[in-house]
Amino acid sequence: MAENRKRYKGILSIICSAFCFALMNMFVRLAGDIPSVQKSFFRNLVAFFFAIVIMKKEGIPFAVKKENRKDLILRSTFGTLGILCNFYAVDHLVLADASMLNKMSPFFVVLFSFFLLKEKITVPQAVFVAGAFLGSLLVIKPTFSNMDFLPSLIGLAGGMGAGIAYTFVRKLSLHGEAGPVIVCFFSAFSCIVTLPFLLFDYHTMSGGQFVSLLFAGLSAAGGQFGITAAYSYAPAREISVYDYSQIIFSALLGFLVFGQIPDWLSWIGYGVICTMALLMFLYNQRKFMNKKRLPR
Repeated sequence: MAENRKRYKGILSIICSAFCFALMNMFVRLAGDIPSVQKSFFRNLVAFFFAIVIMKKEGIPFAVKKENRKDLILRSTFGTLGILCNFYAVDHLVLADASMLNKMSPFFVVLFSFFLLKEKITVPQAVFVAGAFLGSLLVIKPTFSNMDFLPSLIGLAGGMGAGIAYTFVRKLSLHGEAGPVIVCFFSAFSCIVTLPFLLFDYHTMSGGQFVSLLFAGLSAAGGQFGITAAYSYAPAREISVYDYSQIIFSALLGFLVFGQIPDWLSWIGYGVICTMALLMFLYNQRKFMNKKRLPR
């Protein structure tokens, strides 16, 4: 029963995280023409102070376990690269195409969880995740022929960076590292890495742009805490597919804020994504119940 509750919490956490990241992308777009490094710095600066407040409120000391330092640095390195590449792709590609490349991250989570954490992947689970990815292609309808080659590779690298980073989040959680500490360390690391570039190429911002980046940072903090909690509750193979709910949230925000109306292919994609998520949930429930029935 405890394992089942953790799975529910993992699903809820990753859906909340997806919504927060959809909000983050909306605010990043509203911020307008600002360098990707500058957007990344303010995004992580807000997340850093947010994490500090949470740690102080919950009485969590900023004490990194010695055996986790290497994994924290790797998580932060790949996470920072993922953010920079994603923001670069958003600035240089069609937004839908950039989003598609970033949505490769759940695949990389499952892949690197197999290699780094030795988490087994069953055939049905692989099919459900692949089906969700195909649904996302229907939603965003990528046109690689219209993409510049280098920005496309950078966008794909961003998805891979995020996927590897989330895998290390799962590993750190399994090794007892507190979620707020992981978020705080990552945010501080990203700010330190991007600060020199910001000092040499700072662009003056309007009040509206500053507010947009402030809310982008708050949304990113919510997304980081959500994704960190999610992978501490359940393995990637069981919950990563729910990360595709971000596409649905993005479509709703796009309609409400930018007046974008999805076409019929997008609606089919939403149906495919929701169906794959439901099938994954039912499969994991059945697998869990069968495991409970096995004689001890």
